[in-house]
Amino acid sequence: GYGNGSFAEETAYSVGSSPKSIAVGDFNNDTLLDIVVANYDSDNVSVLLGYGNGSFAKQTRYSVGFHPLSVAVGDFNNDTRLDIVVANSDSNNVSVLLQYGVIVNEVAYASGGGSILQCAIIGDLNNDTNMDIVLANYGTNNIGILFGYGNGNFENQMMLSTGINSHPTLIAIDDFNGDSIVDIAVVNNGTKQVGMMFGYGNRIFASQTSEGISSDSRPLAMVSGDLNNDKRSEIAIIYDRYDNVDIFGAYNRNSFAETRYSVGSHPQSVAVGDFNNDTRLDIVVANSWKNYVSVLLGYGNGSFAEQTTYLVGSGPSSVAVGDFNNDTQLDIVVANYESDDVSVLLGYGNGSFAKQTRYLVGSGAYSVAVGDFNNDTRLDIVVANSWKNYVSVLLGYGNGSFAEETTYSVGSSPKSIAVGDFNNDTLLDIVVANYNSDNVSVLLGYGNGSFAEETRYLVGSGPYSVAVGDFNNDTRLDIVVANYGSDDVSVLLGYGNGSFAEQQKKYSVGSGLSSVAVGDFNNDTRLDIVVANENSNYVSVLLGYENGSFAEQTTYSVGRSPGSVAVGDFNNDSRLDIVAANEDSKDVSVLLGYDYVVIVKLMMLITGNGSRPQSLVISDFNNDGLMDIGVVNSLTYNIGIFLSYGNISFRNQAIHSTHPYLSPCSMAVGDFNNDTRVDIVFGSCNSDKMGVLIGYGNGSFGNVSPYSTGSHSSQYSLAVVDINNDTIQDIIVAIYDNNNLGALLGYGNGTFARIILFSLDYGSNLFSMVIGDFNNDKKLDGAIVNNGTDSLNILLQTC
Repeated sequence: GYGNGSFAEETAYSVGSSPKSIAVGDFNNDTLLDIVVANYDSDNVSVLLGYGNGSFAKQTRYSVGFHPLSVAVGDFNNDTRLDIVVANSDSNNVSVLLQYGVIVNEVAYASGGGSILQCAIIGDLNNDTNMDIVLANYGTNNIGILFGYGNGNFENQMMLSTGINSHPTLIAIDDFNGDSIVDIAVVNNGTKQVGMMFGYGNRIFASQTSEGISSDSRPLAMVSGDLNNDKRSEIAIIYDRYDNVDIFGAYNRNSFAETRYSVGSHPQSVAVGDFNNDTRLDIVVANSWKNYVSVLLGYGNGSFAEQTTYLVGSGPSSVAVGDFNNDTQLDIVVANYESDDVSVLLGYGNGSFAKQTRYLVGSGAYSVAVGDFNNDTRLDIVVANSWKNYVSVLLGYGNGSFAEETTYSVGSSPKSIAVGDFNNDTLLDIVVANYNSDNVSVLLGYGNGSFAEETRYLVGSGPYSVAVGDFNNDTRLDIVVANYGSDDVSVLLGYGNGSFAEQQKKYSVGSGLSSVAVGDFNNDTRLDIVVANENSNYVSVLLGYENGSFAEQTTYSVGRSPGSVAVGDFNNDSRLDIVAANEDSKDVSVLLGYDYVVIVKLMMLITGNGSRPQSLVISDFNNDGLMDIGVVNSLTYNIGIFLSYGNISFRNQAIHSTHPYLSPCSMAVGDFNNDTRVDIVFGSCNSDKMGVLIGYGNGSFGNVSPYSTGSHSSQYSLAVVDINNDTIQDIIVAIYDNNNLGALLGYGNGTFARIILFSLDYGSNLFSMVIGDFNNDKKLDGAIVNNGTDSLNILLQTC
């Protein structure tokens, strides 16, 4: 090149037979670029040392494996000298050639008999700063990894199975689960699945997690990028003869593992708290047939000590915790159904408790909750009395003793009670589930320990348990009710003024709903629901969607007849766990929460009937900081732009015509006029012209500017780079029909010079080309797939 975008006539240099791949680098450290070529039929590579004046010495050949089809360069032994790696397609191995000014050693690394190498990517997969090699072995149905020692040698290939008859063809490396560790994504053409292998950063990868793809057609292209700014990359895939774009992502799912601990007879209620001040949550259980509570101290790893028991009243049915004497130690309060009173047990802070003190309340004390109802910084008690249709409020003196009850009428047979500020006046209010009247009563607090008359809201049949939380993230408390008779939960969204929506949302769960609790079980900042199903012997978890609605239940087996649930982090892993009190099996089930990752098809973007998309890119087309998707639709002669809302949802496709006679089949993006706005270049599969669209920065583009690529020149792949180091972006085009690589030098104003053509091997049929930093050296590299010779050329930029 003359440096002005023009070139001298070609000079030919002899190499081996049927050259398939080429790469450049300075192999003798003289600051002059040299050339290495993989010779397919002569089973060797040719190295041509450069003189620095545009001419090269005669080739020196080095034997490699059988039918080398791809060559790449890098410093594999950290000696500041470039080495060579060659993929040998028919001997199913990889050759690494180390050099010390000249190439002196060739080492072959087997990829397995019949592997049929499809793709090779270089990167650091185990965080040791040494380059590793990743291979797609189509024939042996696996991904191969050769870990580098950093001295030019590699371990034997570690193979990761992609499944029987999977035939992997496409690979991407990115962080797909947001842990800042490199993962591998693979498209398996044989099984029509996309798979992910999540890395641990220590040479170990999880087994492949797979999800089916939508089409039986051959996957054409896969790109990755963070489409919703959640620090994890998603995948977009297009297929042959399929008019859509599929988007996949890796998402956390939560599950629970159960362990049981024996307690007393017929445990009816459970609560959690740190009773011995060791920062580890403990459990307290009310055993309704044994007239005592069981305390199980936690070890902080999800396991618990054997129970210690404390006598209470007759028929303990509900338990709650709080600091009733302001000594910073947690105490216990128990509602005793048969003795019509509550028992208060003051804690010593070491996991033990004083003998009970009892306070009379109404008949059939069934549920108890605590809160500061008169704003004196002293905890008070409220009790639902199921036989008298009222609640009792006992104001605390702050020394562990309480005043006599004050009663407030509610509905028929109140079974459960909860507290919260429903009208945002900073004063605590009460909600009660009324079993026989199929409603809940809301009593707004005045802040002096008294309450307004109830307001009732219809729910399901036989409401048995109630809890509160902000289910739609509007800073207003909502109500959830477990309905024993109708086997569903009711959600009443709050208006923030003490009233609630009359139109309740119901969700079916198990049979015999006896208890409900709330918590964020999947750490998405949205409250979820857990329900104990007494007749089904399992708990139901309903994950929240943030708008007040919930997903269908996921069930987890527990003991017999679970009557109560509570939540807490029992093993200090920052994930909420669940404890269920099982009445008939006389134990509690502790369900420890854990996360696992699944691949989810997030959405499908419609490109139009008969559009047949051929290529796609991810870029920010409207300068809003969100990644959008662009796709070329070959049969409808247009480019489709899907602008992102930032939450894995997109606007409908905006169409930009590519010209009546230009059928687009490839696409790349860049800033061709230096205005910081994304522009588009597309290649045509039915014409000798490619096109450029200049972007306006709002997702729209100007008219197509066509550029000739020569006769018989379908352009199946494009890349945007600065070829001549003038800080202006140029275009590289892979031309399928005439086996040429073309370059269009940019002027920096959105226009380009005439194409310059470089001839490659006859019959190569250049099909696909991608540009990216494959070896983390902050330099752009390239990979070319040659359809005619079934070969992959990887060119790593070293200077």
